[in-house]
Amino acid sequence: MFIQNAYRLPAEWEPQSGVQLTWPHAHTDWAPMLREVTATYEEMARQIRQREPLLVVGPPTNDTWARDHAFITLTADDAPPRLLDFCFNGWGEKFPAELDNAINRRLYDDGSVSGEYVDHLDFVLEGGAIESDGRGTIFTTSCCLLAPHRNQPLSKAQIEQRLKEYLCADRVVWIDHGHLTGDDTDGHIDTLVRIAPNDTLLYIRCDDPDDEHYAGLQLMEEQLRSFRTIDGQPYRLLPLPLPRPIYDEEGQRLPATHANFLVLNGAVLCPTYSQPDVDAAALRIIGQAFPGRKIVGIDCQTLIRQHGSLHCCTMQFPLGIIK
Repeated sequence: MFIQNAYRLPAEWEPQSGVQLTWPHAHTDWAPMLREVTATYEEMARQIRQREPLLVVGPPTNDTWARDHAFITLTADDAPPRLLDFCFNGWGEKFPAELDNAINRRLYDDGSVSGEYVDHLDFVLEGGAIESDGRGTIFTTSCCLLAPHRNQPLSKAQIEQRLKEYLCADRVVWIDHGHLTGDDTDGHIDTLVRIAPNDTLLYIRCDDPDDEHYAGLQLMEEQLRSFRTIDGQPYRLLPLPLPRPIYDEEGQRLPATHANFLVLNGAVLCPTYSQPDVDAAALRIIGQAFPGRKIVGIDCQTLIRQHGSLHCCTMQFPLGIIK
C-alpha cells in the first residue's frame, strides 16, 4: 500500500514549478523545417509562460525531445526533491544521444534546477515511457520497456522491480497492446494512454476496421477495461478519437495522436492536426478529464513530421525544482 510522506512520482496535474523545452536548432533533424518548427515551439513557449516559468535548453544537443532526456523527479513532504537522471540512448540506439544524455548534469551543475541529483545512468528509461497517478501506480507498455537495446538482459520482472525501487512505486501496470505506425519510441505510453484525476484513463481508440491500428487498439481497450485501481475499482475510461491518417512526403504514415497533451497549472495544451471535427472531439473529451482547466489546442502537424508531438517536446517539474 502507498505510504504517505514517502518519496513518490507526482501526477502531471499536480502543481508545477515550470516546464523544460529543449530548443530546435540547425544541427538537429529539424534543420529542413527549422522555421516551421521554431514557430511551433514559440507558441508552446508562449502558452507555458502565461502560466508558469519556462526552462529553455540550447545547444549542444542532439535533438529536442525533452520528455525523454529530462530529469524524472520524485517529491516528498519533508525532504528535497530527487532529480533522477536515467540513461537516454536514442530510443534503443536508433539515434545519437550523447549530447542529450549530458543535459541533466549540465542543468544541475549550473544551478538551473534544484534538488538531490540521483545517478541512474546505468538504466535506460524515457519520461514518455511511464505515467504516474501520484499514488504509487506506474503505467507503462511492454513493447517499449522490453524492446531491444534498452535494458537487456534484464527480464520483465527485473525491470519492474527496478521501476518500483527507483520510482518509489507500489505497483507497475503493463499495457501489452497498441502501437502507432511511425512511432520511433517502440510504443511510449504517452502516445496511447494517459492518466487523469479521479482514476481516469484517456486512451486512443480506433473505430475503423480497415485501419492498420484497429486490432491492436481494440485489444488495448479490452485490457484497459480489465484494469483495477489499487483500491480494486475499475478505471473511468475516456476514449480519444484516432486522427485520420497523415502522411509525409514519402508516403509514410505519421504518428498523430491527441493523447500527447501536456498538463500545466490551470490549463492543458493539446495537439491538433487540422482535422477540425476530430480535433474538437478530442479536446472536448480531454476537457471532461480535466474540469476547471483551460483546454488550449496547438497545431502539431510539424512536430509529427519528426515522429513526436507536444508532450514529447516538454517536461514538467513539480514545485521546488525551478526557482
